Amino acid sequence: MTLLFSLSLLAVYAGVTAIVGAFLAGMALGETVDRHVQELTEGLTELLVPFFLVGVGLRFDISLFAARPILLLAASVILVAVVAKFTACGLAALRMGPADAIRVGVGMIPHGEVGMVVAQIGLSMGVMALSVYGIIVFMSVVTTLLAPPLLKVAFRQVAPAAVVDTGTTRIG
Repeated sequence: MTLLFSLSLLAVYAGVTAIVGAFLAGMALGETVDRHVQELTEGLTELLVPFFLVGVGLRFDISLFAARPILLLAASVILVAVVAKFTACGLAALRMGPADAIRVGVGMIPHGEVGMVVAQIGLSMGVMALSVYGIIVFMSVVTTLLAPPLLKVAFRQVAPAAVVDTGTTRIG
């Protein structure tokens, strides 16, 4: 925690946001901390993430999507995001075979939380218009909702994992 807050404070003094320092602390410690520390931070994450998402939602103005140009731009951004994530991640996983490359590509489509963080920082610094912020948040939400049905299609040929009998008796 000391390293986290120290790097976050250093990042602020350097003229960037605290999240950059926190990210660097995570990178520095990500491979070195034991499983117990990771388990302890999971509870903190589960506590703080909803507050972040509420903050994102409070700044989101759905009425901006009544304008046709904004709606078209949002659709374009969503399309580009889906194609880019699927293609880049699928190509990177191609050595695993075509079926797994498709699954990896589809599985990476919903990853947009960093975009929401950057959008929130940009909006709070006044360098991003509310409409652009709304488009980025909308893209993150749509790609997150789009992934489960696409994953179901991508994994339809995979047999369910075998059930392992642990020897315990179920009541009921």
